[in-house]
Amino acid sequence: MLGIPIFVNGSMVLLAALVTFVYGGYVRDRLDLPGPLAYVVGFGFVVCLLGSVLLHELGHALTARRFKIGVRGITLELLGGWTEMDRDAPTPRVDALVSLAGPAVSLVLGGVATAAFLALPDRTMPEQIAFQLAASNILVAIFNVLPGLPLDGGRALRAGLWAIFKDRNRATELAGWAGRLIAFGTGMTAFWFYRLGTITLLGLLFVLLVVFTLWQGAGQSIRLARMTRRFPLVDLNQLARPLLTVPAGTPLGEAQRRRSEDPRPNVVLAVSDSAGNLTALVDPVAAERVPVDRRPWVAVDSVARSRDAVPALPLGLSGEQVVRALQAHPAAQYVVTSGEDVVGVLRVGDVAQVLEPRRPQRPVKQKEK
Repeated sequence: MLGIPIFVNGSMVLLAALVTFVYGGYVRDRLDLPGPLAYVVGFGFVVCLLGSVLLHELGHALTARRFKIGVRGITLELLGGWTEMDRDAPTPRVDALVSLAGPAVSLVLGGVATAAFLALPDRTMPEQIAFQLAASNILVAIFNVLPGLPLDGGRALRAGLWAIFKDRNRATELAGWAGRLIAFGTGMTAFWFYRLGTITLLGLLFVLLVVFTLWQGAGQSIRLARMTRRFPLVDLNQLARPLLTVPAGTPLGEAQRRRSEDPRPNVVLAVSDSAGNLTALVDPVAAERVPVDRRPWVAVDSVARSRDAVPALPLGLSGEQVVRALQAHPAAQYVVTSGEDVVGVLRVGDVAQVLEPRRPQRPVKQKEK
């Protein structure tokens, strides 16, 4: 749509079925319609609701385009949708405008639906659908402007804090904690209303699902801010592991013996041709899978990946550029180059350790033979 890819998450099917069933039953009782017709009306409401969510996200996407920020796509899922952009907003002002464009669209849709509800005859299908669309869009607009990530209002709050502190990462972390406070407050309010009998158990469970999603989204924002703050520490000169090359055909056991005797830490085994040119990198996982008693008889080439199959990163990239390259071309390891020469190997786990030093690293599981 408008050159923007639209994706529908499988969870949206669950939402469509649930809303069709619940709203269909409501319409059947209120308008005294036959069951099949009532559920057709319920499905029609789902289509209108899905269209409202799409227009909300298009508000974000088209505003981002207005400021020359590329949009990779819009994804519709169980609890709404999200817009993926190819880069962050360049200034707090742009960040705020892109963030608030979605709620603004929802508010306009709610206003139009309210006007239609007031103009249509009472106790008719169009009047009921107009009422539900008005209520849902206005509630979405109000809820989304609450000041906490990952809500749109949280992004606007981040923009304001960014303008004050001149530090986008600090602003993101603070807005993420605000999002967690909102999630906690929403959950406590839902329990209170349930105790008062204002909402049903089904309503409480739905709100708790929303709360869980908000808590997770806020946590991801906090984590991302902390990681982004450490981007300058990602230095290829420091992180690139040195290479130990062995000729093609060398037994794996012999190659591993040479590596164990090399005084340099974290040496990576590589394979060279007869001219001494690097041709492949040994896959450590594949090498460990070879039984110890077989390693003297297995050529190192058989557990190596071609050098051309391993992505390359040139020396001189900034920390942010390295992370973006890893995101664009996911792999377990990368060759680090200086001109035509390979000067080392970068392991993605080493970058993760720099970005999240407090995150426990998973030990490599090895089979005992």
